[in-house]
Amino acid sequence: MGAAVIVLLAVYLFILDRTIRARFEGLRWDVPARVYARPLELYAGLALTPTQLEEELALAGYHRERPAKLPGSYEKNDNVIHLRSRPFDFGEGLEPARELLLTFGQGLVERVEEVGGGEEAPVVRLDPAQIGSIHPRRFEDRIVVTRDSVPKLLIDTLLAVEDRNFYHHPGIDPLAVLRAMWVNLRAGETVQGGSTITQQLVKNFFLDNRRTLVRKLNEAAMALLLERHYGKEEILTAYINEVFLGQDGDRAVHGFALASHFYFRRALNELSPGQTALLVGLVKGPSFYDPRQHAERCRDRRVVVLAAMAANGLINPDQRQAASKEPVLDAAALTSGISRFPAFLNLVKRELLKEYQEKDLTDDGIRILTTFDTRVQLRVEKAIKQGTANHKRLQAAAVVASRDSGEIQALAGDRQAGFAGFNRALDAARPIGSLVKPAVYLTALANGYTLATPVEDNAVSLPAEEGKVWQPENYDHQEHGTIPLFQALAHSYNLATVRLGMSLGLDKVAATLGRLGAPRDIPRYPSLLLGAIDMTPLEVTQIYQTLADGGFHTPLRAIRAVLAADGKSLKRFGLAVEQRFAPDHVFLLNSALAQVVASGTGQPLASYLPPGTAAGKTGTSNDLRDSWFAGFTSDRVAVVWVGRDDNTPMGLTGASGALPIWGRFMQELGTQPLELAVPPGIVWARVGPEQFANNGADHWSAVTLPFLEGSAPPGAAVTRERNEGGLLPKIRSLFGW
Repeated sequence: MGAAVIVLLAVYLFILDRTIRARFEGLRWDVPARVYARPLELYAGLALTPTQLEEELALAGYHRERPAKLPGSYEKNDNVIHLRSRPFDFGEGLEPARELLLTFGQGLVERVEEVGGGEEAPVVRLDPAQIGSIHPRRFEDRIVVTRDSVPKLLIDTLLAVEDRNFYHHPGIDPLAVLRAMWVNLRAGETVQGGSTITQQLVKNFFLDNRRTLVRKLNEAAMALLLERHYGKEEILTAYINEVFLGQDGDRAVHGFALASHFYFRRALNELSPGQTALLVGLVKGPSFYDPRQHAERCRDRRVVVLAAMAANGLINPDQRQAASKEPVLDAAALTSGISRFPAFLNLVKRELLKEYQEKDLTDDGIRILTTFDTRVQLRVEKAIKQGTANHKRLQAAAVVASRDSGEIQALAGDRQAGFAGFNRALDAARPIGSLVKPAVYLTALANGYTLATPVEDNAVSLPAEEGKVWQPENYDHQEHGTIPLFQALAHSYNLATVRLGMSLGLDKVAATLGRLGAPRDIPRYPSLLLGAIDMTPLEVTQIYQTLADGGFHTPLRAIRAVLAADGKSLKRFGLAVEQRFAPDHVFLLNSALAQVVASGTGQPLASYLPPGTAAGKTGTSNDLRDSWFAGFTSDRVAVVWVGRDDNTPMGLTGASGALPIWGRFMQELGTQPLELAVPPGIVWARVGPEQFANNGADHWSAVTLPFLEGSAPPGAAVTRERNEGGLLPKIRSLFGW
């Protein structure tokens, strides 16, 4: 009988030994992909204020301190910021940590100087803010670190509190067990544990949390076997990366490195003694001592750990006193690591899944460098909040991209910032209304029409399905007679647009939409001409990006590069530019879109932006169910949608719903004069209302319009001159600004 027991025990230990070695030798944690915003590049002349820089630094986890001593800190004195940046590997070489003096004035960075050298730095690229992670299905997260990268103070504190004999016991510590039993008996409850760090690691790796004798015996046996095969430093490093230290929603926070970022937004080497004590104190009970829920308990536990640190000579009395006075948490620093910007993260993941498998994004710790601009995003969120504040059922979505590169800088999928549910920017396909009209007029300009071609804005009846008749109306229920083409677009006249589109042919208009970037089949119904087609804000942005860049189509993108965990470049997402329209035709159209803002349906934008800084188009669907504004400035193209999820009327037009949101965030971002590149072969001619028999229905002043050479009206005085001040004065003079 005894021999059989010994044999069974030997077999059991052999199986345990094999299990432990297989798991530990192949030790590989599932590490989620980490997603980063674009890096902020600092240089003299950059339009940036100290307050705006502090906003960027806060999102990147920088801390304001006096003095700034460690990487990831800064000190502000009036218009001078002393900054210590962190190193970051962008896959094209390591950007080193730098110590900088930044001088500001008149809304600009006046000087960027490296401390010590006294020389002005041309361009400095800061480490980017991490804006989210793509997590494995079991919702664990960690930042894996090596033993050498863990501060000595953290190691010494951990051992002093959790396992003072770590380097001397074989995996279990009988004296610690006896000491814990004695303390617990005297207290009448469990107040102290006797488990070693090795035992805790075994429990996390192989066992569950049930408090049974069998589990404890397994734990002890496995701890002894683990220490038999592996060194103390390997075990300690594994523990530092594995220990559970908190919960972030449905994401488990594992390891000291991630806990440091989660609770303090700091790297391990940036922790203060008080912060080190708090993290080590959490080992005993992450939920019980959670600083977010139980600040007093956490503070009391920190006092105990600080006492142990002082007793072991790890900190001096002054450090202990200073640490005990620190706030438990900096409320501004505590933000969810899942993502503050889930709508944009959703887009990133969709782009990645076109080329990577799900496991590649959640297992290997890849790093994703994106086009996301935190400064733009925050202003978009603020504008949406203001624009929907008085309408409880109103929803909104927005997309902002670079005008020339197509890089998506911001994306909002809900009126509530940080909402991780339905992403309206990507998935809410709604009727685009008059946003379609530029495609109609571009088709006309590419087929021999000019901005001065007379068009008829009179009633029209067209056959519809099932023998019905379609009779569109203008928004003002008026007819405006014979008017020039540019006026029909500027004032978004439905009747003129339908007549024009039908004369061109629906196939041609649909083809134009496809070349602009419409991703889906376009129905060939007359109602297409007034926007009875569904698109998402992202899809509309693609169309207007092609217009904004002069007819050059650049696929919108959210990712710049994908890097391996070690910084090696895996993939670069470069530009793919294709010329789809003649620049002169697009120039004529964009000149008319500038008139939309100057004196047409987009005129309310003047409440937010100076004249001559934007071009765009309002859009409103039937019964005021959808409100749109799409347009561009000198450097950005953006689309805003406002509406209700139940598709009921909301009482807002494109000008009264979406446009104010667009104007608010563009105003805060700042705009420069809109420069439209003038292609060769453009001439200018004066056109007056006397040339159009509009029966007095529509009055307008004479204007100077651009024309393709040879297409100006007969008898009009033609000039090739451009004003000395560039295109802006010319565009202003075109439409009498």
